[in-house]
This record gives sequence, C-alpha cells and structure tokens, in this order.
Amino acid sequence: MDSATQYNGGLTAEQFLFYEIRIVAKQYIQGKTADEIIEYVKRDNLFQYPTERQVSRLARACYRRLVALDNKNLVNEIISAPSEIAKQINLYAMMRYNRLMREFMINLIGEKYRQQDYNFSRKDLNIFFSHLQEQNDDVAGWSDKTLGKLKQVLTKCLVETQMLDSVKDTTLNPIFINEELENGIRENSDIEALAAFNCFK
Repeated sequence: MDSATQYNGGLTAEQFLFYEIRIVAKQYIQGKTADEIIEYVKRDNLFQYPTERQVSRLARACYRRLVALDNKNLVNEIISAPSEIAKQINLYAMMRYNRLMREFMINLIGEKYRQQDYNFSRKDLNIFFSHLQEQNDDVAGWSDKTLGKLKQVLTKCLVETQMLDSVKDTTLNPIFINEELENGIRENSDIEALAAFNCFK
C-alpha cells in the first residue's frame, strides 16, 4: 500500500460493512465490475437500505476494499469462512484501502499488542488524532463532528473483530490471528500489518 495515500474521512459513512462486503465479494470473485455489482445489489435490494444512493456508495467502497486486498485467497475467505475469521480479513481489507484505518491499527493497536499494554481508552484515540492533526493539514481541517464519528467507527471495528468486548470496554483482548489471514498478509509482503492482529512471529 502506498503510504502517501491521502487521509480519508470516508469511514464516517462506510464503517465496517461486513454483511455488505460478503455480498459484493461473491460477485467480485466472478470478475464483475463495480457497476455490474452495484446494479446486481440494487435489483434485489440485497443491502436492504432505504435509498439507492447509499447502495451505490457503499457497494463501491466494498469493491475498492477487495481490490486493495489484492489477494484472491483472502477474498474467498471473506465469502466462505466463519464470520470471526472473515471479519478479521475485512478489517485487513479496510487497512489496505484506508490510510487512517491502517495507521490506527498498526501504530496504536499494534503497538499496544507489541508492548502487551491492553489498556484502551478515549485518551488513546484523542492522542492518536492529535498526532495526525499535527502532521497532516487535511486531518487538521476535519471538524470535531467528523473526528468524533471516526473515533466511534474505529472503536466499533475493534468490537466487530473481538478486540474489544463493547464500545465502552477499556481493555483490549489479546486476540489470535487466523491462519488464513496471516498467510495472506505474508503473501502480500505486508509484514508490518501483522502487528495489528497481535502477531509478532
């Protein structure tokens, strides 16, 4: 992944999208384009969203995550693996697609796992964003509302992958990376991403 990619606040709308990415992945693996997948999802209202506009945006976000994942084996795992495994892979796809998610998972969560410091609080999130704002003009320009929403989304992603038991929990769970994801990360030569999943071997 290109570390020069701009920071993107799109997570405020996109969020974890686990149910949605499984639907999109089944079509993606068949070689369908983003537009073909969007039409397929709209036709049968597969996302069960109230408006079509939201469908297009979020189906395209799922498609881009799968492209960024750049690993056919991992896409197949998103489709067919038990949800606990597939959710870890979806989080990794988010890291490949979104610079903010990647740095949060590697620089904050990965470092906590490395140091076996399982405390996680609002303060950690505030410090993480303060550092980003000091280093990047785009992030410095984000509103308090956007920052608050991003903190919520990042925390919910930790809950989805069982790194936290709830959004109010203040203790990280020392998770185990699933074998399929570890193999996929190594195939992608993306070794630094392993830290985000408490893997240091």
